[in-house]
Amino acid sequence: MNIGQAARASGVSAKMIRYYESVGLIAAPGRTQANYRVYDAADVHALRFVRRARSLGFSLAETQTLLGLWRDRARASADVKAVATQHVRDLEAKIAELQAMARTLKHLAEHCHGDGRPDCPILDDLSGDGCCATAKG
Repeated sequence: MNIGQAARASGVSAKMIRYYESVGLIAAPGRTQANYRVYDAADVHALRFVRRARSLGFSLAETQTLLGLWRDRARASADVKAVATQHVRDLEAKIAELQAMARTLKHLAEHCHGDGRPDCPILDDLSGDGCCATAKG
C-alpha cells in the first residue's frame, strides 16, 4: 500500500509517517521503481503501535524503546513495566506542576479587581513586580 493508504489504515498522518521515518522511529519502507513508498501489514501494525504509545504521552525516545521491546520476543516484561512505570511518575510530576500553576493563577485572578483600573496583580506577578506572594505548591 502507498503512504496515503498506510496513513488511513494506521490512523497516523502521511506527514507524521514521513517524520517518524526521518527520525528513525520506524524503518523506511521499500520503494517502487517510481520511488513511491510501499507499506505492508507489519508496517501499519508498527504505525498503530506508535500512534497508541504517542497518544499515551510517551516521548519519541520512549516509543522507540517500547517498539524495540515489542519486536524483541525474548524481552522481559519487567523492562516494559519499567518504562511504563517511569512514564507514570513523569506524568504525575507534570500533573502536580500543572496543578501548582492553576493554584497560582487562581490566586492571582482572585486578587485582581477586574474593573477599569490599570492595577493588576496578574501582570505585576508576571513582570516580577508583584507585591503579593503567589500560591505555592
